[in-house]
Amino acid sequence: MEQRKINIAIDGYSSCGKGTLAKAMASALNYVFIDSGAMYRAVTLYLIRHSVNLDDISQVEQALARVTVEFDVNDAGASSVLLNGENVENEIRTIAVASKVSEVAKIQAVRDKLVFLQQQMGARKGVVMDGRDIGTVVFPDAELKIFMTASVEVRAQRRFAELVAKGDAVTLEEISANLKHRDAVDSSRENSPLTMTSDYRVLDNSEMDRDSQFALAMAWVDEAIASNE
Repeated sequence: MEQRKINIAIDGYSSCGKGTLAKAMASALNYVFIDSGAMYRAVTLYLIRHSVNLDDISQVEQALARVTVEFDVNDAGASSVLLNGENVENEIRTIAVASKVSEVAKIQAVRDKLVFLQQQMGARKGVVMDGRDIGTVVFPDAELKIFMTASVEVRAQRRFAELVAKGDAVTLEEISANLKHRDAVDSSRENSPLTMTSDYRVLDNSEMDRDSQFALAMAWVDEAIASNE
């Protein structure tokens, strides 16, 4: 008998490793991984490219009507984000996009469009999705909700190493300032702020390696599946 599938929501601060954990869990469970943050980054990239005034809701809504965001999975199982059919996986990870994505994500019209798409993706269960409001807005009935956090210092070091490895010219101070700004915007925005309810499992990975995080999260999966059978 096939094991019952659940939806897994992973929320938390920027650069906590949400995507890395979500991908590993999805692979182990043979679930679909959806990077909601990449979807917001793709929309942000489009708005930057077309010089859309974020304070002009009419402009934003007109731009959104011209945007499609999809995921392409290659033979190795790696997914890339497609913006209107174009692979923008690398471009959406730049500091230019990172500096604007929280501002874009707080616009209600943007959230409405992407939440609708995300809920469609998770309707059949068997989804692991990470973001800021997955367990509170997108999948409020998700069988497992994980809230990831880590100190700003640890997150800045991780993000700095990632960008330097890609050849980006950034400083640790710049990354740290960006993270603090994004934390403030994400937590205080009027529409779907970053928060957690009492049914979340908290995973502080400031001093945990990836294997330890994965083992703990998978133990929570087993508990969630058992309690929902």
